[in-house]
Amino acid sequence: MTDPTAFGARLRAFRERAGKTRPVLGGLVGRSAEWVKALENGRLLPPRLPMLLRLAEVLDISDLADLTGDQSLPVASVTRAGHPGIESVASAMQRAAVSPGEPKQADVLRGLVDQAWALWHRSTVERSAVAVVLPGLLADAQRSARRLEGRERRQSLIELARVYHLAQLYLAHQPYPELVWLAADRAMRAAQDADDPTAIAVAAWYYAHVYRGSNQAEAAEHLLADAAALLTPAKGGEQLARWGQAQLGIALGHSKAGRAGRAWRAWDAAAQAASRLGSTYAHPWLMFGPAACEAYAVTIETDLCRPGEAVRRADSANYSALPSHTRRAAALIDAARAHLLDRGEVAAIHLLGRALRESVDTVRHNPYARSATLELSNRPGTVGEDARELALAIGIQG
Repeated sequence: MTDPTAFGARLRAFRERAGKTRPVLGGLVGRSAEWVKALENGRLLPPRLPMLLRLAEVLDISDLADLTGDQSLPVASVTRAGHPGIESVASAMQRAAVSPGEPKQADVLRGLVDQAWALWHRSTVERSAVAVVLPGLLADAQRSARRLEGRERRQSLIELARVYHLAQLYLAHQPYPELVWLAADRAMRAAQDADDPTAIAVAAWYYAHVYRGSNQAEAAEHLLADAAALLTPAKGGEQLARWGQAQLGIALGHSKAGRAGRAWRAWDAAAQAASRLGSTYAHPWLMFGPAACEAYAVTIETDLCRPGEAVRRADSANYSALPSHTRRAAALIDAARAHLLDRGEVAAIHLLGRALRESVDTVRHNPYARSATLELSNRPGTVGEDARELALAIGIQG
């Protein structure tokens, strides 16, 4: 059995390294600040595996042995599931040389990239859908960006950045974290080479996800603020949508760092931008709009560890207004996270089930959904039964 005092010292060290207070860490795993304090002081025995995994995910610990001092158990082996198509996509990402063949003109390439993004949003198994086309699309976009010239080259670079964004989404929460960084970095480089402010703003949005996931909230904020400064939101349209999304990214960073006032000021700016675009507006592939802002408000309240407000927003959100299976599923997972923070286990498992019906792949590859399902599968009664069924559906064992 792991020594409680040694475990508590390690937990405290990782918590302080991540810059999280006891109330924030407790809230993120559905427990109180006093519970965290008791663990750190050795007054409680280390928790069971599902909770250890949730702590490790929140604190960005890759091997559970670093926290427990026990035998090695890579956190990703439980919380991250590799997609069957991952090897072909990884191989395409790692290829240094441009494959032979003729480049595609920018408008043709744009149509192919639009089709790939439509697959991502319209499928209930979005990773399976895009895994078929991503390797070839990466090769086409790289070839066109390298071999075309002038305006055609710049437009191809913008499309190349969009392909890398899609690759980043596909690769997220899988056993290739270094390729997620690579996709974000290459997308930013392509957008900068195109010298297009709107492309740079979107690249910043996706790069910021990687920074926040590595507990680098300040770096994410600076990147998004610099990108937003390149835009002119008064022009409306794409400029306004991408400026609003940058504000949303800034809000997410502040909420993860526990800065409520700054988070909500940035969210207000994003929501105002979305409302100017129209009450039913949704960007065709970024999905920014009023419904997205409403969904991310649940994320913000949950990250700020305010369960009452998080549940209130989750229960009033109009998820059907999000025209994307994967975005609806992700929003429902965040709603489940809000309810579990408020001890609402029945509602949480119901929402995870709804998320699964929206997108099998999103739930199967979401670390929180996996660890929460594993934890709830140990509960007695209906909650435990439903959680065990869900665990089977997403390929994990309690």
